[in-house]
Amino acid sequence: MSKSQEAVGEHRGTEALLAALDAADQTPNATRLRARSYELLSPVPGSTVVDVGCGAGRAVAELAERGIHAVGVDPSPWMLAAARKRWPEAEFREAGAEDLPFADGSVHGYRADKVFHELQEPGRAVAEARRVLRPGGRIVLVGQDWDGIMIDSDDAALTRTIVHARADLLGTPHAGRQYRSLLLAGGFDDVTVEVHTDVFTDPAMLSLLARLAEPVCAAGVVGRDQADEWLAEQRRRAEAGRFLVAIPFFVASAAA
Repeated sequence: MSKSQEAVGEHRGTEALLAALDAADQTPNATRLRARSYELLSPVPGSTVVDVGCGAGRAVAELAERGIHAVGVDPSPWMLAAARKRWPEAEFREAGAEDLPFADGSVHGYRADKVFHELQEPGRAVAEARRVLRPGGRIVLVGQDWDGIMIDSDDAALTRTIVHARADLLGTPHAGRQYRSLLLAGGFDDVTVEVHTDVFTDPAMLSLLARLAEPVCAAGVVGRDQADEWLAEQRRRAEAGRFLVAIPFFVASAAA
């Protein structure tokens, strides 16, 4: 495959991911969860907050509306291009969570939403957050536990197989339940943890289940016929108004 073909493939993958993220981000539960993360940051107007793994930049824009100097950071140039197109007045920088483009003690708040499960060494990201935060600065981590996703299905055994196998393909699938230990090990104080469960019944979330099943099928954990039938059953459930997915999200906060 040529580099141009690889670029086109990455672009299409990013567009599909953006569509899935938009569908999830616009639900009432997701909106409330973002608002809760901003509340836990306790930012004051004019303070600087970095949103790590900012994706298409929705949180950066919402923080800016509150008078915060928000800076979005993401390692994906495709995501950053989408963010800059959507929010041209906002500030975005290309970087990973383990190497942030900020001086020591230069930011008041640090937020990472659905990021740490992608990292092989989340402890490095916590250490980097500790470095860039000023004394007393706030950190808020938000993310799901990938082994804890609950899906109503006629085939419970296959559903468990798909959920757990998809989790095993991630860098740190249990990062959410590890937030407290990671923050304590990183030297943070006043660590608190909350769990908010999002319940999805909208057929628009069928794309999420495809994003669970397809990588598992590609890895050879389940057969193509099994994956197709499982997804077909979920489509039938959606058409009949019986679709349900529940995802627990951990929200951890602490002070530097």
